[in-house]
Amino acid sequence: MGPSRWCLLAFGATTTFCVAAAGIAGAGGPGEGHGARPVLKNAATHTAASGATTQPLKELQDRFDREDNSVRKAKLIQKLGDAQFEALHAAERAEDYATVGLTLEKYRDNIRQALEGLRKEHPDAERNSNGYRQLQIHAHRGIKEVDEALLAAPDEFKPPLELVRKDLTAMDDKMLELLFPAPAVKDAKP
Repeated sequence: MGPSRWCLLAFGATTTFCVAAAGIAGAGGPGEGHGARPVLKNAATHTAASGATTQPLKELQDRFDREDNSVRKAKLIQKLGDAQFEALHAAERAEDYATVGLTLEKYRDNIRQALEGLRKEHPDAERNSNGYRQLQIHAHRGIKEVDEALLAAPDEFKPPLELVRKDLTAMDDKMLELLFPAPAVKDAKP
């Protein structure tokens, strides 16, 4: 019986790491591929084979811009934001920090647009939290993405990224405040 292997594929990555299972019953003996070695794979092939499909960023952005329902728009941020983060990571790998900044600015603008729509149509987030929850979770993830971009970006690209982080943090705080308002203080009668 050949060596058993455990493989790890991170979608969006271009490398799969396989490790031969040494010391496990049925695993090959010495010299049969023990240790980790990268196996180049096409991530798109793995994605297609698993049944997952990703829509192009432009198509998702157009769909987001056309959406009139604020809750559906907020929920669409999950797919659109993930696609924007994929584009962000590709730009970071290419060291194209101007594109990184533009991508994160567009992400921030999308979060703002979705939040404004929710606040107009569903002002009571505590009672009608659908859409707010998903938007807040993704905005929080967006803050982490901006933090990671700030670590890698050269100094001349940091001020716009810091502004995006400040805006996303303010919107995230506002959503948490809307979802979990402070309890009303009742006047105590002596």
